[in-house]
Amino acid sequence: MIYIDPPYNTGNDFIYDDDFSQSAEEYFSNSGQTDEEGNRLVQNLESNGRFHTNWLNMMYPRLRLAKDLLTDDGVIFISIDDHEVGELRKIVDEIFGGRNFLANLIWQKKYTIANDAKFFSDNHDHIITYCKNIKKFVIGRLPRNDGMNRAYKNPDNHPKGPWKSTPLHAKSGSLSSANFSYTFKNGITFRPPSGTYARYSAETLKMMDENNEIWFGVNGDSIPSRKTFLCDLKCDGIVPHTIITYEEGGHNHEAVQEVKHLLNYNVFNNPKPTKLIKILATIANLESDSIVLDFFSGSATTAHAIMMFNAEHGSDRKFIMIQLPELCSENSEAYKVGYKTICDIGEERIRRAGDKLKEDHPNVKVDIGFRVFKVDSSNMNDVYYKPADYNQEQIDLFAINIKEDRTPEDLLFQVMLDLGIPLSSSIEEEEIIGKKIFVVGKEYTDSEGIVRTHLIACFDDHINDDTVKAIAEKHPAYAVFRDSGMTNDSVATNFEQIFETYSPKTVRKVL
Repeated sequence: MIYIDPPYNTGNDFIYDDDFSQSAEEYFSNSGQTDEEGNRLVQNLESNGRFHTNWLNMMYPRLRLAKDLLTDDGVIFISIDDHEVGELRKIVDEIFGGRNFLANLIWQKKYTIANDAKFFSDNHDHIITYCKNIKKFVIGRLPRNDGMNRAYKNPDNHPKGPWKSTPLHAKSGSLSSANFSYTFKNGITFRPPSGTYARYSAETLKMMDENNEIWFGVNGDSIPSRKTFLCDLKCDGIVPHTIITYEEGGHNHEAVQEVKHLLNYNVFNNPKPTKLIKILATIANLESDSIVLDFFSGSATTAHAIMMFNAEHGSDRKFIMIQLPELCSENSEAYKVGYKTICDIGEERIRRAGDKLKEDHPNVKVDIGFRVFKVDSSNMNDVYYKPADYNQEQIDLFAINIKEDRTPEDLLFQVMLDLGIPLSSSIEEEEIIGKKIFVVGKEYTDSEGIVRTHLIACFDDHINDDTVKAIAEKHPAYAVFRDSGMTNDSVATNFEQIFETYSPKTVRKVL
C-alpha cells in the first residue's frame, strides 16, 4: 500500500522542487521570473497554465515510480482537495490506467460549518484510489459496528441467533423472475411487486422455508421476507463505501490533538488522523508482513497508524516514510521548541507513539523500532580520472578507496542495499578475536542442514588469517570486508582459500 498526502497547490508561497525545497522568491529569481529589483515578471495566477503544470510536473515522476514500487495486488491512496483533483485524476489515469481506478473517496475532514466562507464551507477532501492491477487486487472489508448490529433481533428465538428481515425481491432480474410466484407451506404465496423481480429460485425458497428462515410478520400473515442472520455476516464485514465520515475516519481537529498530545505542543499544521489511515489500511487488505509507503510523510501519521494497526491485529506490517528535510519557519512553534525540520517532528512522533503503544498494549508484542537514513553521496572515493589527470601525489590517495568520514555503519548499509538485504533486518554487533563484526539477519538452516546467518561484515583494520577463518566458520551467506583492512598481501591472498576450505558457499565481497 502507498498513501500520500502531497502539497495541495493552494497558491501559498512555497515551491516543492524535485531535488530540494526553496522559497518562491528563490524560485522566481533562479528561473528568470524576476527583474534586477526583485519584482515578479510572471504572476502564478490560476489563469496561468503553469499554475497547474508546475505542480503536476512535481507529481508525475513520483507517481510513475510509485506504480513501479507497488506489488501487483497493491493499492495507492492519494489525498487531494478540489483545486487539483481533476488534473490529478488525469495523470493517474495515464500512469495506472483508467481501468485500475477504484474510487474517489470523500473524507469529511471537518464537523463544523465555516460561516465566514465566501461560497461554500469546505468540509471534505478527496482520496483518489487506484490499484496496480484490477485483476489481482482484492479489497478488504470494514468491520461491523454496534450501530449496524442493533438492527438485528431474535423475536422468534431462532437457534441461529439475531436476524433482520430483508425483501425477497430485487430491482433487476430476468423476465421469468418478474412473473415468478411461490407458495410457502403455510399457504401464503409470494409474488414480486410490480416493477421488481424475484431474488431467489423456488429451490432456495423451499430450503429457507424448511429451515424457518422466512418471516411472515408477528401474526404470520404479512408479506414474506428473508431472515438475514447476523452470524452469517460477521466474518465478511461490510463493503467499504465512498463516504468516510468524521466519526469513522477522524477529522482535522482530532489529528492536530493527536500530535499535540504526543509532542506536548501544536507543532504541525493539518496532519491526517490515524483513524483515516487505519481505514485505508483495512481497505488495502494488507497481509501481516506488508510494507506501507508514504513519500510525503509530514508528521509521520502513516507510521503511527501502522504501528497501531499492528498492535490491534498482532501483525508485523512495516512502513517506509520519506520526507524532504524542509526547514521549519523560525516563527513557528515547532522551531521554538526545538524542531528544526519537518523530519525532526516525524522522527520524534514515531518514538513517542511507539512508547505509548507499549504502555497501552503491555501484553502484545509490538515492534516499535525504526531506522532513519539520509540520502548521501557514495561511500567510495572518486577514482575515475583520465590518465593524463593523475600525478604522483595522487597515487597514495587511492590506497584507501573509502572516504575518510564514513563510519562502519555507513559501509554496512551500503552493502545491505547492494545485496538486496532489507534495511529493517536485525543487526547485532559481536566481537571475534578482538575485531567488531556486524551480524545481519536471523540464523536459518540451509538445504544441507548448515546453520547460517544472512550477512557478516567486518570493516576493522589489521584483519589477519585467524579473523577470516573465525568468520568463515560461522558460515554466513555473505561475508564483506574492507580491502584496506587486510593486514598484508598474504591475508588478501589467503582470503579466498580460507573460505573455500571452511565455507565454500559463502559469497565474498571486498570493498
